[in-house]
Amino acid sequence: MNDKFPFIKGIGKDDVPVILAPMAGVTDLPFRSICRDMGCDFTFTEMVSAKGLFYGGSGTKKLLCTAENERPCGIQLFGSDPHIMSDMAKQITDEYKGEISLIDINMGCPAPKIVNNGEGSALMKDIPLASKIIEAVSKATPLPVSVKFRKGFNEKTVNAVEFARMAEESGASMVTVHGRTREQMYAGTADWDIIADVKANVKIPVVGNGDIFSGSDAVKMLEQTGCDGIMAARGAQGNPFIFAEIRACLSGKEAKKPTDGERIDMAIYHARKLCEYKGERSAVEMRKHAAWYIHGIHGAARIRTEINRCETYAEMTSLLKLYKESLTTQ
Repeated sequence: MNDKFPFIKGIGKDDVPVILAPMAGVTDLPFRSICRDMGCDFTFTEMVSAKGLFYGGSGTKKLLCTAENERPCGIQLFGSDPHIMSDMAKQITDEYKGEISLIDINMGCPAPKIVNNGEGSALMKDIPLASKIIEAVSKATPLPVSVKFRKGFNEKTVNAVEFARMAEESGASMVTVHGRTREQMYAGTADWDIIADVKANVKIPVVGNGDIFSGSDAVKMLEQTGCDGIMAARGAQGNPFIFAEIRACLSGKEAKKPTDGERIDMAIYHARKLCEYKGERSAVEMRKHAAWYIHGIHGAARIRTEINRCETYAEMTSLLKLYKESLTTQ
């Protein structure tokens, strides 16, 4: 068992866990299940609103469903009310016993609608409130609590180190640091030096996040920051193969890249899993995933236009199969 990550099953004492980042509208149950099959060590639900749970939103509740092959996984909660956050943490712990092993608090989401409510990365501007939330959640559940945050709110207020120390003192068992400010959103380059600074200033495990698009990126981040775990986000979009690639590179082996045909086959498989989970009309949700899978393949621009017209699973898979066949005859 890995003492730094006792909540992650199946990793050895010296293994660096490779984790899928929670991404709203992307890392739903079918995609997480695929990533686990491809070598991902740990997953989180999509970001779940504590307030939405508190008021009984059925859509919010469904976000807590987990795939059998990812259990136990992490639940990511967001909110700015310590009482609601702690109540929902307790409720989730009691209701999903055995299915989850960690509660993560999102304090890094840069989306305007989240930030404007004083949630997500807005909490990096209010350290006393952030501390109350972490402390309340930590006291409400026997499960370990982690916190995901950014370099800072903007370049003038870079406070990731201070924020990490506060999280540790408030009861967090792990932190994940995205090397961009909220102001950057997802633009520019992630600052891995800030991850190294956080690692040097806390005793709890630090997971590095930002600009992991290949196995070699993961190796470089590990060498530059000394982080304890690697988290892939956008690099996994349309590319669940990245987890096997990262694991190979971390083991000093040559990483095998998927062929164009394998990428299209995975897109078809993903569409089927999504259809089984959400129904025939899930093709609309699959559009973005399919576009990510075929990015960079010959003729992808034309196919993306056709993908965006697909209304059903049957249309989507038929189009992707024809596309694959066209590549083999060129």
